Amino acid sequence: MDKLIENLFLDFTVAIPTYNGINRLPQLLDLLLKQTGVEHLNWEIIIVDNNSSDNTAELIQDYQKSCSNNFPLRYFLETKQGAAFARLRAVREAGSQLIGFLDDDVLPALDWVTQAVAFGKEYPHAGAYGGQVHAEYAVKPPENFERIQAFLAVTEHGPNPHLFDADNLRLPAGAALVIRKQVWCESVPKVLVFKGRLGKSMIGGEDFEPLLYLHKAGWQIWYNPTMHTYHQIPHWRLERDYLLTLARGCGLSIFQLRLINAKNWQKPIVFVKTILGNLRRVLRHFIQYRGQFKSNLIALFEMEFYLASMMSPFYSLKLYFRKFFVQ
Repeated sequence: MDKLIENLFLDFTVAIPTYNGINRLPQLLDLLLKQTGVEHLNWEIIIVDNNSSDNTAELIQDYQKSCSNNFPLRYFLETKQGAAFARLRAVREAGSQLIGFLDDDVLPALDWVTQAVAFGKEYPHAGAYGGQVHAEYAVKPPENFERIQAFLAVTEHGPNPHLFDADNLRLPAGAALVIRKQVWCESVPKVLVFKGRLGKSMIGGEDFEPLLYLHKAGWQIWYNPTMHTYHQIPHWRLERDYLLTLARGCGLSIFQLRLINAKNWQKPIVFVKTILGNLRRVLRHFIQYRGQFKSNLIALFEMEFYLASMMSPFYSLKLYFRKFFVQ
């Protein structure tokens, strides 16, 4: 670990995992090139191309020509598909202690880098922190969408910094997140359960899993209201089929996530509480919205999430036995 610390010579790394992002990356990179207050910072951008089939590599080559020596833009190809693999690769390659992840559809405010660095210095016990993620919708979202906006990485918790409630899985989105490299390397396993949403699978958990390991290791996870980003949300992410699939995928990850910070003797209790707690939510929700599920997409989304959360212990058992028999 001492060797790792010696090699961290930069103030900040912006890490951008991307998959077929040729149409999204230019706007993001242009905003990073215009960051303010960075004149005295030694920082970099790294692109982790998660096995794209478009011309992302050529696009980055063009941008590299416009970056100065004090502002390197580095490119890495990660052929293992999944956001988890891309983030793991970014952590390995980063040349700084502070790493700011930005998804390729998230646009930072012009002071995002300086605010991220300043918060890291002010809160040295923060192993990770996220800021305000605002939504820029391509079309008007359904009524009462704010109730489920967090599932689309929209995070607006007001003007004051505070600790996230990791014990209850209230955590910042991975779409715009800062972590400490040394903390990650010491706390997060090299093989994670949740790889990212691949193909038709929308199983979630890849954002929260590393953060829960940081929390387990005793590190704080903070909300920094001065870091503003804007999530570009296309029309298809507001359609019924996508939202219900998202709700199921997030729900099915719940039990496995709760196990991370549970002691062995607590795991059977977590199993039962996950089932009974969500059964209670399902019944209460059914009584409250009975007869409205065809017309109320938000209520239907919540019901789908509660049902999947209730089934998540059995889904985890299925994964365990599949892995056991495959081996």
